[in-house]
Parts: sequence; C-alpha cells; structure tokens
Amino acid sequence: MDYAKEALRLHEQWKGKLEIHVKAPLENAVDLSLAYTPGVAQPCLEIAKDINRSYDLTGRGNCVAVITDGTAVLGLGDIGPEAGMPVMEGKCALFKAFAGIDAIPLCIRSKNSEEIIHTISLLAGSFGGINLEDIAAPRCFEIEAALKKQCDIPVFHDDQHGTAIVVAAALLNAVKLSNKTMGELEIVISGAGAAGTAIAKLLMDMNFGDVILCDKDGILDPEGNHLSPQQKELAMRSNRNQKRGSLQDAMKGADVFIGVSAPGIVSEEMVRSMADHAIVFPMANPTPEILPEAAKAAGAFIVGTGRSDYPNQINNVLAFPGVFKGALSVRASDINEAMKIAAAKAIASLVSEQELSCDYIIPNALNKQVSEVIARSVAQAAIDSGVARQSSKD
Repeated sequence: MDYAKEALRLHEQWKGKLEIHVKAPLENAVDLSLAYTPGVAQPCLEIAKDINRSYDLTGRGNCVAVITDGTAVLGLGDIGPEAGMPVMEGKCALFKAFAGIDAIPLCIRSKNSEEIIHTISLLAGSFGGINLEDIAAPRCFEIEAALKKQCDIPVFHDDQHGTAIVVAAALLNAVKLSNKTMGELEIVISGAGAAGTAIAKLLMDMNFGDVILCDKDGILDPEGNHLSPQQKELAMRSNRNQKRGSLQDAMKGADVFIGVSAPGIVSEEMVRSMADHAIVFPMANPTPEILPEAAKAAGAFIVGTGRSDYPNQINNVLAFPGVFKGALSVRASDINEAMKIAAAKAIASLVSEQELSCDYIIPNALNKQVSEVIARSVAQAAIDSGVARQSSKD
C-alpha cells in the first residue's frame, strides 16, 4: 500500500479524525432546562464554592489537552502548528480508542516559550491533564518544567517520557533474555534531544547501569560549551569510565545501543564491536540508524525499532493512554518518576515468561489490555508517592 497516498485520501474524506457527541438528552424543554438554563446554574455555584467539584460536574476529569507549537512534528521538523494538527488529532484518537479518554488537539501559533507557557497555564482549568507534543528541544524542557510548577494537573511531554517508558519496558525484558545483569549494563544512546535525554535519565533512575549519551559530535563532554543544562547534568551523571570520541568509539564493548537520532549512522562493524548478546534498539523513523536485518547479521541478539513492520515495535502508544488513565483516575497533580517506572514495569509484565523471545519482548501496540494494566500500576504509584488527590475514581 502507498501509505502517503491512501492517508491523504482518507484525511480528505474524514475531514478530521474526531467529532463531538452529546451525552445529555436534549429532546424537550425539560431536557434543555436541566442541561442548560436554568438548571445548569446549580453545578456552576457548586464549582464556585469548591473548584474540585469541576471534576465531578463537568467532563474535565476525563479530558486531556494535546498541545503543540508545530516545531518538531514527527520526522518533519518545524512545519508549523496547523500542519501539526493531523498528528495532534491522531494522538487524540489514540487516547479515546485505547483508554476511553476525551482529548482535544490545540496548536499554538507561537515559538515564544513564555507565550506558550502562559497560554497553556490559562487553559489548564479546562482539563484533567496536559500532553505536550512535538515541541522542539531545548524549549520543550523549559516549557514542561515551567508548566509543572504553574499547573495543578499532570503535564507530560510524550516525546520525552512516553518514549523513555517504552524503551525501559523493552529493555527490562531484553535483559532477562540476554542473561545480562541489571546495574552493570553499558548503554549507548545516540541522540541527545528530548527523547534521548529522557531515556538516559529514566534508565539511570531504574539502575540499568551506565549510560553514554552521544549527539552528532560524539560522546557528550560535560565541559562542552554547546550542551543544554539538561545535557550537562546527564553528562555529569553518566559515562563512568569517561569514554571520549565518536559514536563508533562509544559502541565498542557496549551491551546496549539505543538510537533516537538519524538514519543509517550505525554500521554492521559498529554492532560487531559491541559485547556478546548485544541489544540494539535503532528507533529513528521511518529509517532506523541500522536496519534490523543488518544488525542481526552483525550479531545483535535482540533488535527493536519504532516501526510496525518489524518485530519489537517500541512505540509511545503503549504508554501514554494508560499513564494518563491512571493519573486521571486518582486526580494526580503530577506524573512523576515513580509513576513512569511503574508504567515501564507494567508494560514489561504483559509479556509472560513463556511468551518472551528475541522477537517478542514487548506487547503489541494494538493490545487493548495494555492501558488497563498500566493505569492500575500508575494510579497505585501516584497514591504511594503522594501526588494522588483521591484513592480511586468514583
């Protein structure tokens, strides 16, 4: 199938992937008086007395805003907010299909971080959570950090944390198969942007082992002048053996390679230089850093990519619906590290010991069970870590 041609035809036919359905009956004057005036005044007054009642008396508690500025849309780059709308609509459709969450796509016509932060913070009272999407680094870090301070609802940049959660889940199961030891892995990450830095942080927080973070210039040097604050912090925490040089130098003897960078930058020779039973996750889309068949030919033990036409698809859709469902179910004020770790472990648990194989380390993205299992684990982690504002959704 020519996906580009067929997708264009269908988008023109659909004229958007979302539509609004009315839950309240509006068949007669009594219906109108209850759903609208004069009856609607009473819930308004209740919310005025206690803003938390907005979760009970409106759809806010099951509604997420999916927001972009259009500066880092898929692999297309800075194509503008309106051009990012098909992706935002698609994300909202996935929220509904996989977790039953209503989601609204919002595209902001600004590249000014302060304007974006201010705009979203003013809108936060309409939603139960904020999903930031396709915002270029390093501004995405600044925007998310500021919103987490200003908003009393979860703010989650999926390009960072959703990717990190699913990579961690896949790696948990890959480690089991490869007979490697948690805490002792040497992990090379190619790509030090939003996804790469979030993956590095989560893997270190989960004690997988040492991380060596690389950008287009090679291994990050903590003294480098071009590093963002986030990159500098990670460079100081990682690379215990102080390797220096190129990506090729980093991969020598490494147990794991994770790519969130550029197509075709890893050779078979680079994979051959890795440790025995190497785990290789080249995730650049649509063309990975090395094709799976080439990585396997070079001796990789387990390979996972971001693509659906190869085994072990490492895709954000496995994470974000369940993460938000769990957070919303307990009215969490944040999605914290404990909740992300719980999500990664929940995803990994969905592949049983009997099912686990080199070509099946992570559940299928279309498995509807995934979001329910994640939601339960995330909700419990929110309660245990003190960010839940109710024990369970009534």
